[in-house]
Amino acid sequence: MDAVFGLLVLLLGVSHGVETHCDGRQNGAVCFGPLGGTVVFRLMDDASKIFRYDWKKGDTTILQGRKDMITNNQIESRSSFTPSNGTFRINDLSRNDVGDYTLEFFVDSSGFNKATRTLQLNIQGVETHCDGRQNGAVCFGPLGGTVVFRLMDDASKIFRYGWKKGETNILQGREEKFITNQITNRSSFTPSDGTLRINDLSRNDGGEYTLELFFDSSGSNKAKQTLQLNIQVPVSSVRLTSECLSEGEKRVSCSSQEGDSPQYSWTLNGRTLSNSQLLSGNSESQNITLKQDQSGPLACTVRNQVTSVTKEEQISTCGFQFFDCTLLNGTYITKWLLPTNETQCIQSTTLSGGKETVTITPSIISITFNYTTLHQTGLPLLMNVLRAAVVILVLVGTVVYFAWKKRKSQKAEGSADFEMSEYENDSVIIAERRTSPSEL
Repeated sequence: MDAVFGLLVLLLGVSHGVETHCDGRQNGAVCFGPLGGTVVFRLMDDASKIFRYDWKKGDTTILQGRKDMITNNQIESRSSFTPSNGTFRINDLSRNDVGDYTLEFFVDSSGFNKATRTLQLNIQGVETHCDGRQNGAVCFGPLGGTVVFRLMDDASKIFRYGWKKGETNILQGREEKFITNQITNRSSFTPSDGTLRINDLSRNDGGEYTLELFFDSSGSNKAKQTLQLNIQVPVSSVRLTSECLSEGEKRVSCSSQEGDSPQYSWTLNGRTLSNSQLLSGNSESQNITLKQDQSGPLACTVRNQVTSVTKEEQISTCGFQFFDCTLLNGTYITKWLLPTNETQCIQSTTLSGGKETVTITPSIISITFNYTTLHQTGLPLLMNVLRAAVVILVLVGTVVYFAWKKRKSQKAEGSADFEMSEYENDSVIIAERRTSPSEL
């Protein structure tokens, strides 16, 4: 029985888009992948313990490897293999991916000691659900996929019922007995819970449907309810594209290859993008512009009424820095720039001593002394600037001193000198004035 039916694993858990998981470690496994979505196969426990492995579809080799090294991946553009846990992820599934796959293990280099396993992959469309028990319900079905209607609670308790699209009878029955099903080749009805499943949806399936319920044979005790079915193309193949702009901001665009009426949402580092992180756009825009300092895992989710697909990429900054300073050429700037030799700021250094400070830049010297020992906290440039300042001060002081001495000497030559003598035992003080020869 196991060899005939294999192992069916179908987990419709949504991670990044519509994604299913299948355990291909069991021989004969039957797997299902969503059309336009992703399937994740568990092919082995740990590839590093296997000498060589080949994974084929028919005669075409898809994946080859040796232990931790992948030597060939024919669908690398839309797949990835993780040797440490033996998982192979295939994205953007199409009908061409349907088929039988074979995995061969070579335990050693001889090529004789090997094992073989097979699995079958089937592709299914996206599936939606709609409660049609409410009159006027609006339902959405995925193009090429499946919609499941809940038309009633239990058909066995209803004498007669009919479901129409316009004037065309689609489904008719009496209690638990079918009378008519015009689309029996792609639909199924379960009377016990009143659910109707329609597969392979097309645009022609869209429109208004009417359900008539007759509770007795008289035909007078009845009810009518309608629903509207809209068909949408599922979202698939979401892509992110980014570019750096002139001042270091980053423009990012989100798009999908397919999908009717797409809606967008963004997160950065797992949180919804806020206006403080954006220069333009918002968390629901298709195109956004991130501020210069924003980086991390950026995720865009594209959704419509039938699917939701998320694409995540690591975003880095454009390398710009914010300058709020005076450049070496004397220009004051306050803007985002790429750091270059031309965008070097004048560095200020502060010396401290007691309660006083000394701030020195290459163009400005401001010194206040408190007759205490200053503590150096700057760079070697500071010492050079300080030495230059001291030399300048000494030179200026010397020039000023000698100028002052010369001026004083000149004044002394043109003035009279008085010599005062005091004689003992007398109370007379004689002042003697000496004149220069020019006064005679």
